[in-house]
Amino acid sequence: QVQLVESGGGLVQAGGSLRLSCAVSGNIFSINSMGWYRQTPGKQRELVARISSGGTINYTDSVKGRFTISRDNAKNTVYLQMNSLKPEDTAVYYCKVVVRIITWNTATHEYWGQGTQVTVSS
Repeated sequence: QVQLVESGGGLVQAGGSLRLSCAVSGNIFSINSMGWYRQTPGKQRELVARISSGGTINYTDSVKGRFTISRDNAKNTVYLQMNSLKPEDTAVYYCKVVVRIITWNTATHEYWGQGTQVTVSS
């Protein structure tokens, strides 16, 4: 089975930094993309950053210039470096991976991490 383990959340003051990690394990043939999403109470989950297998990176406008997504292919791990944090960044951050799990089958499957709380104090 595919497992995602997130870490790195915590409490920081505005202007501080955190680095989130998401390690993916299991019977994976290939990873199509890895990304970070966040959600606050009363709001729908939104994309924060995503990186494709080809290295294409997308950020939501609100984090451009402050957050950096990266990956370590050898470790099947994706990171989110968050700098200049703002109170509005407070949310539960979820890692998502889109993978192929069967060699001969091109169908993709989506898996989510357990979420990690990021709280930025004002």
